[in-house]
Amino acid sequence: MSPRSSCSLVLLVVFCLFVTAYCKFPTLDHIKPKASDKSQGRAVIELLKRLLGNRSTEFIVSVNRSLSNDSLDVCELRSTKNNKIVATGSTGVALASGIYNYLKYFCNCHVSWSGDQLDLPSPLPKLTGVLRINTQHRFRYYQNVCTFSYSTVWWDWPRWEREIDWMALNGINLPLAFTGQEALWQEVYRALGLNQSEIEEFFSGPAFLAWNRMGNMFQFGGPLPQSWHVNQLYLQFKILERMRSFGMVPVLPAFSGNIPRGILRLYPDANVTRLRPWAQFNCSFSCSYILDPRDPLFLQIGSLYLSQVVKQFGTDHIYNTDTFNEMTPPSSDPAYLSAVSRSVFASMTAVDPQAIWLMQGWLFFSDAVFWKPAQIQALLHGVPLGRMIVLDLFAETEPIFSYTESFYGQPFIWCMLQNFGGNSGFFGTVESINSGPFKALHFPNSTLVGIGMTPEGIEQNPVMFELMSELAWRKEPVNLSKWASLYAARRYGSTQENLTTAWRLLFTSVYNCTVPHYRNHNHSPLVRRPSLRMNTGIWYDPADLCKAWKLIIEAAPSLMSKETFRYDLVDVTRQVLQVLTTSFYQDIAEAFQKQKLPELLTAGGVLVYDLLPELNRLLSSDRNFLLGTWLEQARSLAIDEKEAKLYDMNARNQLTLWGPSGEILDYASKEWGGLMEDYYAQRWGLFVQTLVECMDSGRPFKQDTFNQAVFQVEKGFIYNNRKYPTKPQGDTYEIAHRIFLKYYPQSLKRL
Repeated sequence: MSPRSSCSLVLLVVFCLFVTAYCKFPTLDHIKPKASDKSQGRAVIELLKRLLGNRSTEFIVSVNRSLSNDSLDVCELRSTKNNKIVATGSTGVALASGIYNYLKYFCNCHVSWSGDQLDLPSPLPKLTGVLRINTQHRFRYYQNVCTFSYSTVWWDWPRWEREIDWMALNGINLPLAFTGQEALWQEVYRALGLNQSEIEEFFSGPAFLAWNRMGNMFQFGGPLPQSWHVNQLYLQFKILERMRSFGMVPVLPAFSGNIPRGILRLYPDANVTRLRPWAQFNCSFSCSYILDPRDPLFLQIGSLYLSQVVKQFGTDHIYNTDTFNEMTPPSSDPAYLSAVSRSVFASMTAVDPQAIWLMQGWLFFSDAVFWKPAQIQALLHGVPLGRMIVLDLFAETEPIFSYTESFYGQPFIWCMLQNFGGNSGFFGTVESINSGPFKALHFPNSTLVGIGMTPEGIEQNPVMFELMSELAWRKEPVNLSKWASLYAARRYGSTQENLTTAWRLLFTSVYNCTVPHYRNHNHSPLVRRPSLRMNTGIWYDPADLCKAWKLIIEAAPSLMSKETFRYDLVDVTRQVLQVLTTSFYQDIAEAFQKQKLPELLTAGGVLVYDLLPELNRLLSSDRNFLLGTWLEQARSLAIDEKEAKLYDMNARNQLTLWGPSGEILDYASKEWGGLMEDYYAQRWGLFVQTLVECMDSGRPFKQDTFNQAVFQVEKGFIYNNRKYPTKPQGDTYEIAHRIFLKYYPQSLKRL
């Protein structure tokens, strides 16, 4: 054999070894359900009992993983002669979502955060032959690291149980499982030698833990009581057990380098960077301490923590941590960035050789000036190909895969972010999400391994999440008009033409934002601190919203027994009044500019003394729109009054000031009964009053002076100690109908 052919053989062997090492993981074959087929089947039986009661016995269910030969989920359903449905799934999740598909499209049923519509036909509709439902996507991911602060922070086990059922029905098999991690961090820090006060000054309060975990802030809203750690740990054990029982793969937390200041006392020579302030916070609560991943201490702390995670929580081998989230790295040198990701990954594999790092790709969008192709590639290639999964977090609006050659070979998940801060307010990008996942799948050399939903907050716009989760099981985009009609029929159990027309109107307008780079944060003046320079732009024709409102009001009398309908009646009326608020605000601003006092008093008077109080009454009539529920959930986790006050402050502050001085003011805005009356309406009242006084005295309006005065109103709400109703009050239809009679003619003129 010649030296050249010998050399070629060696290269071929090396190449084969490389392919074996690196291509073993792109298939992610070792990521499998922990529970046995039998256990997963039992989990689905229990879910159906919770959902359908006695009717659950009409479903004969089982899990058989050999149904799928390529790790892609599949479910098969058929009818028996005695009107039962036999369903077999490759996993518990595949089985549950297959049954939900049957419930939706054969029984006209619906399950959502805002109520269920489960009027099952009797007997169950027959299937002809075998109904086979399968997916092209290995993973269906769910949650955002922020959701654990904006939405789930105060949840008890019954609420978590309900959510995990919803996940299974909607095909989620890769959920984030971040609850209870501070309890383990506390043990790690104690083992390292930190004292209790050093630990307490590090953790933020419950409503702000997401940003503490990401290294954005510390201490504010704290300290975390020991009872909090016990409660959250107990919850996490139950959450993980239930998720795994369905065959889900929970994603667990890992170390990003964010450390308490006390580490410097113990390790004064550690390579630690103090970051610049985050958002509008000063260094009292931000400017976090970040340990350089190349420092040997990083591996020590990271592996110590992950060992605790695996010991307490078990593992399914996928871990999330986010470096440089909304924080600019200290160097743009590709060698540095590769070293960082290599070190982070090493802290995972030191504990779990089969570790996969799941990373949010948000940083590439939020700091696009820094993250150029060379920097992105360097960070991603610090980890062997196939050992990292990147969440293309905001792909419906800002897809990153399309200009990074599919994340330079790393597997990725196409995600719909949809909502910032858990804001109330209609929003959607139906055309984008209907086509986006299919474009990603057929992208040249695509490394797509799943699709996901990554909202900062949930329990709003349920239609968007139903559509998005369903697309994972579709071979091609849906007919949106037809899909909207069928959605209306199953959500209300009614085929009234008014309702299908209304939903088609909503789908082509408010739910179809096509403005490039539009970031859905509720910009409405209603939920913003008033000023004379407010954003009043919207992405849709409000006339379409008003037409849909009229159709829903007309359909209302016969449907008020349906919780799903009552919710939508409140929600669409709320959206109309939100848009009308903008119109009245424009009248107020114009009247002040032209120094027309009667016009200012008229527009301001209608807004402050009628529209906003009516909106508060409407919201207070439905259990899904109550401030009192949020506050009661927070207080219920306390073991004494001191803790109750701490949680109450956290719950109120997050919705409003978001920081001690309004650092991220109104980011997590909610249109809820109680909040409308004691927060938003009070601000608008002060604004109108201030403008009137300025006009009377001939003084100009000074925003800074107003901000100081309105800050007292905002802060006053946080500490007013008022108890808000936790049960709905008033007749929803009566209130909505009265608002319609009063404001529909106005909306025709104004909008």
